[in-house]
Amino acid sequence: MDWLRVHRGDAPLVIAFPHGGTDLAGLDAQFVSPWQAQIDTDWWIAELYAFAADLGATLVATEISRSVIDMNRDPSGASLYPGQATTELCPTTTFDGAPLYRFDLPDEAEIIQRLRLYHRPYHDALTEELDRLRATHGKVVLYDAHSIRSRVPRLFDGELAQFNIGTNGGATSAPELETIVANICAASGGSHVVNGRFKGGWTTRHYGRPDNGIHAVQMELAQRGYMAEPDTITHTNWPSPLDPNPAIRPVLEQVIAATLDFAKGRP
Repeated sequence: MDWLRVHRGDAPLVIAFPHGGTDLAGLDAQFVSPWQAQIDTDWWIAELYAFAADLGATLVATEISRSVIDMNRDPSGASLYPGQATTELCPTTTFDGAPLYRFDLPDEAEIIQRLRLYHRPYHDALTEELDRLRATHGKVVLYDAHSIRSRVPRLFDGELAQFNIGTNGGATSAPELETIVANICAASGGSHVVNGRFKGGWTTRHYGRPDNGIHAVQMELAQRGYMAEPDTITHTNWPSPLDPNPAIRPVLEQVIAATLDFAKGRP
C-alpha cells in the first residue's frame, strides 16, 4: 500500500493526516478535472508538522485524495454535522458546492470498494499504532491534523479563526489537554476557537476515549497561516507554495511539545 505512509516513533503521540493526499486512485477521468478534485486538499499539512518526527511522534498519512474517499468521515455515511453543509464519505461536490463528477456518481458498490481499499486500511494502521503506544505508555494522544481555506462561504460565515480546536464538546480528551492547547493558541495572538464550526471529525470522535487512555484532539488550521491565499482561486494560482518560514510553525511546535508533555504526565 504505497499510498499509506507510517513513520513510527516511540513517544505517546500519533499525528494523523487524513486529507493531505492528492492521489485520485486512477479515477481521474471520472472527475470534472484533477484540479477540481484536489482543490480542497489540506495542502502541505504533513510538511508543516514534519518536525514532530524528531520529537518521537508517530505520523500516519494517506496519499489518497479526500475526493476519492474521506478518511475522516463515518464509514456508515452518517453526517457528522447534521443540518449543516458538509461533504460526504465519497464527496460529490467541492466545499464550494461545485460538482466533482462528470457523469455517474459513485454507487453503493463503488463506495464499499473504496472503504475496503483505502478507508479501512488507513484506520487499521491508526488503530495498530495507538494500541502499540498505549501498551507501553498507558496514555496516548491522537492529534488529527487538518487545514482549510480561510473563507468558504458554504461551510462557514466570514473568515475562519486561525486555530480551530475540536474535542467534540470536550468528550474526546481530558479538559486539561484542551485547555493547554487553547492557551498556547491564545497566547500566540492568532485567533482561535474551541469546538466551534469544527468540533472534530470521525477520527477524533471514534478514537477519543479519555477513560481508556486515548485523548484525541483535532486541529483545523486556516491556510493563510502558512501559505498565500489568493482572493480568487484558479488552476494557475492554487495551491500556492508552502511558506518556507510560516508564521504559525512556532505555535504548532509549542502545541506539539506541550501535548507530548501532557501524554508523558509532565506538568
